[in-house]
Amino acid sequence: MLQVKFKKLHPSALTPCYAKQGDAGMDLTATQIINEEVFQIVYGTGIAVEIPEGHVGLIFPRSSIRKYDLALTNSVGVIDAGYRGEIQVTFHKKRGVASKSYDVGDRICQIMIIPFPGVRFMEVDELSDSERGTGGHGSTGVSLTTSDERVDVSYAKPDYVTNTTADVKTNTNS
Repeated sequence: MLQVKFKKLHPSALTPCYAKQGDAGMDLTATQIINEEVFQIVYGTGIAVEIPEGHVGLIFPRSSIRKYDLALTNSVGVIDAGYRGEIQVTFHKKRGVASKSYDVGDRICQIMIIPFPGVRFMEVDELSDSERGTGGHGSTGVSLTTSDERVDVSYAKPDYVTNTTADVKTNTNS
């Protein structure tokens, strides 16, 4: 298990924790409201973390957000390994002043600490062909017309994970 150091910066700060066995994200709790405006509210979690090199902390909303008039302002927060300040979480208040918000002491978001590959971009004159090509923004449609169009990716893994070519095949047994 990965060990991640953290520091409590507020007397009521809680240790990030999993709600249930097997959960991917660890809950973070609001210790204070740092700033509140008509359409925005910023919470402090009262903790700072030391994320190991080669890892990133990702902040996601909890599923409970559907009960509130809030949206995480940057969709997913990114905490780089070198950041040592307080984890602060900013939400957009969808209905302004009338928005239902989290209270101090509530679990407000979750953090995942995951490894990431080192990437170096290489400029080329041409990219290889792919089945999708340059199609984007809905180019694959919204529904399948036959079961033969489903793609089985249960074994597909990037080369950096397995050091082998990914095995992706069309599933014709549906």
